[in-house]
Amino acid sequence: MPVAAVNGIRLHYSDIGSGEPVVMVMGTAGSGRIWHTHQVPALKAAGYRVITFDNRGIPPTDECPEGFSVGDLVADTAGLIEHLGLGPVRLVGTSMGGYVVQELALSRPAMVRQAVLMASRGRSDALRAALAAAELELYDSGAEVPPRYRAAVQAMQSLSPHTLGDEQAAADWLDLFDLAHRHRDHAPGIRAQMSLEPMPDRLAAYAAIRVPCHVVSFADDLLTPPQHGRELANAIPGATFEVIERAGHYGYLESPEAVNESILDFFAKAREAETGVETGGESGRRVRL
Repeated sequence: MPVAAVNGIRLHYSDIGSGEPVVMVMGTAGSGRIWHTHQVPALKAAGYRVITFDNRGIPPTDECPEGFSVGDLVADTAGLIEHLGLGPVRLVGTSMGGYVVQELALSRPAMVRQAVLMASRGRSDALRAALAAAELELYDSGAEVPPRYRAAVQAMQSLSPHTLGDEQAAADWLDLFDLAHRHRDHAPGIRAQMSLEPMPDRLAAYAAIRVPCHVVSFADDLLTPPQHGRELANAIPGATFEVIERAGHYGYLESPEAVNESILDFFAKAREAETGVETGGESGRRVRL
């Protein structure tokens, strides 16, 4: 995996395919490799060059346990784009990664051609702020929470009931989450990412975004419900909004075909708007609110 020296850190990234570039930004505690399960193959097959990376806080990128801000993550993403000599690029971000992409679209619009914001929002609320504070308090307490328990909680928070209703799928996800928690529950870089919550209210600021944006929410997302995505889309001038059914916070893994279709359809329609040439993009799973 190549390494870029950007914004004072060593950032590990992957660069696959050829064509117009798409930069993908992962959420809290997630590795950029997660995108390679479903989204990277689909984008590459569609003729895009796909760049993924491990955010600050996620090894082998520098963990920066002393802490950092969303502004640092935005600068890291911008630094990677500049390091690769790209821009403007298409960006896809999920959860915390969506927050990063929103702020980059606002502060460095010349770098962003189009932006897909998944499982994202423009502000926190009382419940999510309380959850974030409780997670930090639990981490800082040093309490040894059994990984299997954390796995069960993560599954219930992050996956759709339709996924959890499948006994084999639920067992597979629990095993995956259990393994992840055994390796990362006391990782200082992840603690630094967790401290970025609660998110301040950025809805008024996002009214100044002029980059074409597409907000994707997941119908069964408990952490970022669809009403938060709709609120975000309403705040960004011209943004489109879509809800993908039968998916939770990890909808890009639970319903990858629908997510990939949504991303590619948005890119195609935006390209049509730019060039005036129809590219044949279409969506069959869109629910507009």
